[in-house]
This record gives sequence, structure tokens and C-alpha cells, in this order.
Amino acid sequence: MRIAIIGAGNVGRALETVEKGRARGALRQRESNREAAQWGEVVVLATPWPATEQAIAACGSLERKVVLDATNPLLANLAGLDHAQGSGGERVAQWARGAKVVKIFNTTGFNNMLDARYAAGKPMMLYCGDDASAKSLGKQLAAELGFDPVDFGPLANARYSESVAMSWIWLAVKSGVGRDIAFVLAKR
Repeated sequence: MRIAIIGAGNVGRALETVEKGRARGALRQRESNREAAQWGEVVVLATPWPATEQAIAACGSLERKVVLDATNPLLANLAGLDHAQGSGGERVAQWARGAKVVKIFNTTGFNNMLDARYAAGKPMMLYCGDDASAKSLGKQLAAELGFDPVDFGPLANARYSESVAMSWIWLAVKSGVGRDIAFVLAKR
């Protein structure tokens, strides 16, 4: 499988590192967005929120592509989420018309993508979207990275997963707990 990563920040680099280490398939990140997106069977969107719309536009057509959206519509200084025009996931779907968008890899820090091992169990990774095959692919990748993938329903639920992300950010960054935390879904 050819995976193109759009975004060279912490999340993009972490996913690239793990995927290369697993030799899961061909991977591209360091070329133009258009070249990478057209090459990839799967496009991982790991851009800072203010650059997301422009990055998608630079990809060209993403119609029928699986787009794994790891972004969060963060306000400046991590002051909260911008849901004024819908969730980030729904806006990504609008900007990437015709793409099969799955909101995933957005509810934890990049350090957990590099190493998802916790004594309490596998960290959960929420994923939501409207295309069953795209969601299945996201679930598979999350499991391969060591997460407990949890189906979070349709893409309309992205706003709730983005709120989970904001909770992780607040605990990890704002409260001083630190980044070595993850949410685990306990089951009986």
C-alpha cells in the first residue's frame, strides 16, 4: 500500500518513522503535496490546522482517495477548538471533495504514535467516517501501530473525537501532567 503523508510536523514525522520501521509499504512525505497525494493510495493529513485547507488544495483532486485526517481545528495557543463551521473532519471532507475521509490519529500525541505501549493496556484510537472500507483501513493501521481502534461512528462525530483530543492536549500540555499519557478504553 502506498501511503502519502501531507505534513512534516511532529505527527507526520512520527507516522512516517513508525511506518518505515514496520516496512508496511511504500511511503512518501518529502515532495510536493500534489505529487505525494497523486502517488498515494492513502493520504494522511497531518498538517497544522491553519495550513490544512491550503495543503488540501495543493494536493489536487483527492476524489476516491482514502484520506486519514489527523488534524484538529485548534485555536491559537491551544485555547480550544474552532467548531464554528462544523468539525475539522467535516471541513476536511468539504475541502477534499469526493475523498473517503476518516478522522483518526488525532486524539493523542505524536510520542504515543512512536511508542503506544502502556502497562494499563493499549491506548484507544477513535476513528470515524462515512465509508466502511476506508474506516476498516484506518482501523487496521491504528492496530498495527499498537492502538486499540474504536469505531466512533460517522464523520459527523469528528467534533467529539476532536474534543477528546483537546482533553489530551489540556492534560499533557496545559495542566502539566506531561505527554506520557494515553486514554485506555476499559472493557468488562
